[in-house]
Amino acid sequence: MAKPSKQSAVEKDAVFIYSDDLLNYRFSEDHPFNQKRLQLTLDLLKFSGAITESDIVPPRLATDEELNLIHDSSYIEAVKMAGKGELSKEKAENFGLGTEDTPIFKDMHEASARLVGGTLTAVDLVMEGKALHALNLGGGLHHGFRGKASGFCIYNDSSVAIRYMQEKYNARVLYVDTDAHHGDGVQWSFYDDPTSCTLSLHETGRYLFPGTGAVNERGHGKGYGCAFNIPLDAFTEDESFLEAYERAFREVIEFFKPDVILTQNGADAHCLDPLTHLSSTMRIYEEIPKLAHELAHEYCGGKWIAVGGGGYDIWRVVPRAWSRVWMEMNGRYPESGDLPEEWLTKWQPASPVPLIKTWQDPDGIYQKIPRKKEISEKNAQTLEKALYPLQKSKNQG
Repeated sequence: MAKPSKQSAVEKDAVFIYSDDLLNYRFSEDHPFNQKRLQLTLDLLKFSGAITESDIVPPRLATDEELNLIHDSSYIEAVKMAGKGELSKEKAENFGLGTEDTPIFKDMHEASARLVGGTLTAVDLVMEGKALHALNLGGGLHHGFRGKASGFCIYNDSSVAIRYMQEKYNARVLYVDTDAHHGDGVQWSFYDDPTSCTLSLHETGRYLFPGTGAVNERGHGKGYGCAFNIPLDAFTEDESFLEAYERAFREVIEFFKPDVILTQNGADAHCLDPLTHLSSTMRIYEEIPKLAHELAHEYCGGKWIAVGGGGYDIWRVVPRAWSRVWMEMNGRYPESGDLPEEWLTKWQPASPVPLIKTWQDPDGIYQKIPRKKEISEKNAQTLEKALYPLQKSKNQG
């Protein structure tokens, strides 16, 4: 696809938000949420010749006032106290802190506020016309609530960013979440808001945290009809996943007509992810950013902000998947099907598993799914139910 022409005021196609400070968001040595994946991804991009130092912009700290756009002051204070070792166990539990999912760690407020600040840095660069696209892989913490931590997420950078774009730039925001876990924190933050729209494509909550994201969660009050959920059956494969993603994204964006797209790019729908039950391969991680890129230019003048999210096979999956988002944004693609030998040599000694040596997954990476036809048919029915209000509206129109 030929790249649409840019406005002359835009200085760069894309910027990559990163500094080593993002690695400070670290619960424990054995916690599945491991920001080493940021290092692995950036290194893979560097060794692939897909990024230069001039593409990288450091994140800033989000202010308390910015965090207050979504989070209660009492919660922010609790996070600060927890990070200093000054919060009692009882009070911590009331705020979802000190749990197995979100253990307390030193200076957790500062580390969390920097992830939010990274996404706000991305927002300002795009909304002020300094870049068409911006990527903050340190963000995407979509389970955080107004006054409670949840699912590895302390502050919800996407929710803060959406409210920030609404208030500072008067923007209509479409949020698209392809993490295997439902984007519950973002959905509930804007459930009654008609100036934002959330679309989440995820594994059904029947088997997976957080258990929400059913088709009938469509919004409330004035926001009714601005929340869309596509809960996919366990063991869904590439074709069914992509069919649902493309049709839902195209129909929702045509309905909502946003000013800007914010995509959450969790990489945990892959068949190797240890926490989920989907059967996708690297193919979906090529196609997901391609469509976002195309539709951002078609509907939003190119304005596309992307964040990271889940992804717990940090060695074999996340670096390859997340590299694709940046490569799509920047138009610098792999020159061969093999990963750079320098990257493999550097990181294989640290990896507990043999690294995959190609951008594509090898054949037979997962066992054949005997229920493929049944799963695909069920997902097609789910998609029809999710998009039914749009079809009904078209017919009435």
